[in-house]
Amino acid sequence: MTQRTDILIVGGGLVGASLALALDAAGRSATLLEAAPARTNQAAGGDDNDRNLVLARASVNALKALQVWPHLDAAAGTIRRVEVSRAGEFGKLRMTAADAGVDALGRVVPGSVLGTALQRQLAACRRIERLAPAKLLALAPMESSWHARVAMAGEERNIEARLVVGADGSDSLVRAQLGIGAQEHDYGQSLFVCTVECGRDIPDCAFERFTDEGPVALLPLPNQRRGLVLTVSADRHDEVAGMDDAAFIALAQQRFGWKLGKLSRPGKRFVHRIRRVLAGAVIAPRAVLVGNAAQAVHPIGAQGFNLGLRDALTLAELIAGADDPGTANLLNEYASRRQPDRDGVLAFSHGLIALGCLPQPALAPLRSLAMLALGGIPPLRHAVARRGMGFRGEPPTAALDAGP
Repeated sequence: MTQRTDILIVGGGLVGASLALALDAAGRSATLLEAAPARTNQAAGGDDNDRNLVLARASVNALKALQVWPHLDAAAGTIRRVEVSRAGEFGKLRMTAADAGVDALGRVVPGSVLGTALQRQLAACRRIERLAPAKLLALAPMESSWHARVAMAGEERNIEARLVVGADGSDSLVRAQLGIGAQEHDYGQSLFVCTVECGRDIPDCAFERFTDEGPVALLPLPNQRRGLVLTVSADRHDEVAGMDDAAFIALAQQRFGWKLGKLSRPGKRFVHRIRRVLAGAVIAPRAVLVGNAAQAVHPIGAQGFNLGLRDALTLAELIAGADDPGTANLLNEYASRRQPDRDGVLAFSHGLIALGCLPQPALAPLRSLAMLALGGIPPLRHAVARRGMGFRGEPPTAALDAGP
């Protein structure tokens, strides 16, 4: 027996779940395929053993529109200022919410709190069928749909969908089944993420510091905690992973400096090797890729989830009033609308890591002068701030600021 659905979303992570919520809000039915069991009774609060996500202002707006934000607000840190610097160099770039004419540039939330909030909203959806835990086995094209073979509860299911959405991460099976290739770039870096306590409090300010070995950031959280993001060269991965807390904190202190006083009390460390994965195309006949399935970017500037969320919301916006969600015209319009944002983020993240972390002394004065120029010319600074807040290209309506 074959089950039929308008839209099959493969991947129930942050981006896939957000797309399902946006479709439900738009009055569209869909089937969501989740690899993990549905989680509806998780604790709502984050703790010191959580990883943290930076949400650009556009993402906060979108999560408010999806009715998710009330579950996040109390656990979220606020970014009203950003300071970017380079170790050993004099230039700094400072941006403020007041200068950009907003109350906050973004927020910082524990990943598990965001995941739980999305799961709770999904549980209240009336138009979303959730299959979990379930695994996509294969896709086969039909005349005006896709045939999906799915494993669930020890059995195989057959699903026919007019549109298949790949939201299944950087190693996307959907992408492979569609025959879409991907370019990969290994940055030769590993990322360590945890929470720390700082001896000095500079409220609502996010710090990003470039070094020869990679960037390090400290992000504001409630209760004077900070989210630490530490990048190290890949050849030091095992060494740093094996450090005890004291040695790890000493390394972070040496890399970041003493701007926020003494660092202490690190929480659980999360680590992964950094690579960029760029799909050769984001659409195929009656299929589309969103989030990391379409592009996994360097975490510098915290653009990954924010970019994927704008993918999801743009797709939902286009599908909302369409008789057929998988037409070539609709998918071509999606690709066209997303290209400026996608290209801009890819160029920004790739170029910034290449320029900011190059250990060539001759670049030092040029980097410093560039940061001073960006910080000293209001139109330039405002343009950088708007892009950092997620307002690039044609943002989805849900991501725009409300009001006049």
